Amino acid sequence: MTRKIYVNLPVKELEKSKVFFSDLGFDFFAPFTNESGACLVIGDNNYVMLLTEPFFATFTDKSLSDANNSTEVIMCISCASRAEVDSLVSLAVSAGGRAPRQPMEHDLMYGHGFEDLDGHMWELIYQP
Repeated sequence: MTRKIYVNLPVKELEKSKVFFSDLGFDFFAPFTNESGACLVIGDNNYVMLLTEPFFATFTDKSLSDANNSTEVIMCISCASRAEVDSLVSLAVSAGGRAPRQPMEHDLMYGHGFEDLDGHMWELIYQP
């Protein structure tokens, strides 16, 4: 059996989040998208469910964290090249996100990242 992963993230304004990720070139899986959530397609069997905060809250008795003030999780996505890493960060910043840190060079990895409209952290890496 091939497993799929669905990461669930609360968002304040679903339509703005959909536009943000569309501007980065990502698609949404329509059958899992409605007024309460949108299924962001990251890759084969990899999805992020962008859920309105009220809908997200129905899945937990815990309070929701504010990703602008504390880190709950860091999503990391592999890219096909250094240029793709840099391009996605540039697109994210142009779409209203921010790049809080400089790119990182490691022996076998190049990485950079951005924060989306809700402050969720997205790391992008290229490994040749």
